Amino acid sequence: MRLTTKGRFAVTAMIDLALRQESGPVTLAGISQRQEISLSYLEQLFGKLRRHEIVESVRGPGGGYNLARPAEKVTVADIIIAVDEPLDATQCGGKQNCKHSSDHQEGHRCMTHDLWATLNAKMVDYLDSVSLKDLVDQQRQKSLEETVVVVHRSHASA
Repeated sequence: MRLTTKGRFAVTAMIDLALRQESGPVTLAGISQRQEISLSYLEQLFGKLRRHEIVESVRGPGGGYNLARPAEKVTVADIIIAVDEPLDATQCGGKQNCKHSSDHQEGHRCMTHDLWATLNAKMVDYLDSVSLKDLVDQQRQKSLEETVVVVHRSHASA
């Protein structure tokens, strides 16, 4: 699988949104600043996420974006597919007409096609098993652990 910047940025932005939406709609400008992702790029990504009913927009003062469904009902696969990221490791893009070697006739699969097709299925299964809530919980746990280390160091040096 070749996960591009588009997919990585979409997942990162969605984690940011899910972490902050409890205090109201989250602005793309805020996500842009915190995650160092271009605002115009985020606008494109969130347009796609909105069309796939993963986020909803709130207009007006105090507006921004919220999740359209609970974080545990949104998977990483949902996010990546929504922003048009192909999850495909085959040479032919899943079309089964690999032309990797000169001894293959057109329309024939390359010798490793089944290997890469199986990898694709496993990647999709894995990304479909990881929810946005799982990723948010990981971030919160990491922040909690970092806070404990900082507090411990400040007490140790006192």
